[in-house]
Amino acid sequence: MSALKKITSNQIFIPIAALLILVIINLIHDPSFFAITLGENAAGDNVLSGSVISILNFGSEVAILAIGMTLVTAASGGQDISVGATMAIAGSVTLRILCGSPDNPNYDEMQAPIIVAFLIAVLVSMIFGAFNGILVSIFKIPPMVATLILFTGGRSIASWINGGTLPKVNDASFKVFGGYIPGIPIPTPFIIAIACVIVMFLFMKFTNIGLYVQAVGINASSSRLNGLNPQFIKFLTFVILGICVAVAGFIKVSRNGDINYSVIAKDIEMDAILAVALGGNALGGGKFNMGASVLGAYVIQFLTTTLYAFHVDSSALPAFKAIVVIILVVMSAPAVRDGIARIKKKRATVKEVA
Repeated sequence: MSALKKITSNQIFIPIAALLILVIINLIHDPSFFAITLGENAAGDNVLSGSVISILNFGSEVAILAIGMTLVTAASGGQDISVGATMAIAGSVTLRILCGSPDNPNYDEMQAPIIVAFLIAVLVSMIFGAFNGILVSIFKIPPMVATLILFTGGRSIASWINGGTLPKVNDASFKVFGGYIPGIPIPTPFIIAIACVIVMFLFMKFTNIGLYVQAVGINASSSRLNGLNPQFIKFLTFVILGICVAVAGFIKVSRNGDINYSVIAKDIEMDAILAVALGGNALGGGKFNMGASVLGAYVIQFLTTTLYAFHVDSSALPAFKAIVVIILVVMSAPAVRDGIARIKKKRATVKEVA
């Protein structure tokens, strides 16, 4: 019983349990769900394909967002609901730099190096992240209210950047970042996600940012008395999230080489928030486990792919995810946790008396 209690009390238990449930459901429904094949893609490269590969591929953008969203949630006790709109801005900036001008008719020749377009998109995304961070940390506006500004107007800004046109890049070297690297059968977005996780792991290991974020999230006043600057820590987490948003947005526009301002990254903020919740992180801030959030992101994509396998209409997907959010939020609510603790204490008392 003590071993079972130790396992179930581990924060990463929730996403692993959810993953196992989905695996069992798909094994019962259709074992071929887990089939992985090696074949040629449109470019003639040998690549892996299958439902599992699709999960790793399309779940990577949410996994990257979950890295930054975890820090924002832990430090501010709230969530950024503007990540989808900011991804549209980052993607629009990327295509504007690569195309050179909104009315450039030459889709086959890039007007600037890819690295330049990416770095400018990162800078722009960091600026918008800093904007959200200032509203939250300095003006004390609740995160969801502060980020509602970009959630509402971000896609219009993305459209304005390219003059309302729909730029397109046909260069194969750009589409590699949203597809496959020649000679490597694993999707590039998954490789980028692994790289982001490694970079963040090293950043957390060789700095005290993780400890500072948790301290601010648990009690900002106490952290200030211990020499920390809660305003700066909260501001920094939004800037870091801005970098994650730029990377995810770059991958998103690289997949097809174009952008649709009203559709790109639509509702992805819900998946990112759900990944953090599924990772067992308290949505009210404080202690966090980034690895659990990343795993939660892939579980969310696993859920989405499973629902498609059961022929659930795409318009109904948010409803299923909303149910999961409700369950997780209720389970993590202080009242529920206190109630469970009281029940356990009462049972322990009864056993001692017996």
